[in-house]
Amino acid sequence: MTSERRVHLSRSARPAYDALEAFSQTVGTIAAEAGIDDRMKEIALIHASQLNGCAYCVRVHVDRGVQAGLTADEIAQLPVWRESGVFTARERAALELAERYVYIHEEGIPDDVYDHVGGILSEQEYVALSWLLVSINAFNRITIAGKYPVPPRRGERASADPA
Repeated sequence: MTSERRVHLSRSARPAYDALEAFSQTVGTIAAEAGIDDRMKEIALIHASQLNGCAYCVRVHVDRGVQAGLTADEIAQLPVWRESGVFTARERAALELAERYVYIHEEGIPDDVYDHVGGILSEQEYVALSWLLVSINAFNRITIAGKYPVPPRRGERASADPA
């Protein structure tokens, strides 16, 4: 990462960011009311952030995922969820939908994916999860564009520079 100065949209147009934050809160409420538990929500948000390449949001949602009961092994299995047996059918549906929302520009949500996910999740769950994914994709774009830093945490081992 370079040390160039970047405009941070969250600070530069605070009313717009506050509106997005309020939207995110509303979407979270809709998800909870639809039966999307925190574990499934964070699985989808982590995976979307991974696919988008948003290190800042990955960190935020991994922390929240751990609070929701995700283990290190489950988090490590997210990029290879199709080959892994650690996720439920509902979680796998959420992961599939997360991928389709990240890459929505390629095919939209194909009918077979819509039918498959819709056969596992209720309509309310599908709608709520879709709104969660719209929200995280917006946040990913803001933090990636602003190059939000993700420094090592206190006590974490930083990448060693070759001497």
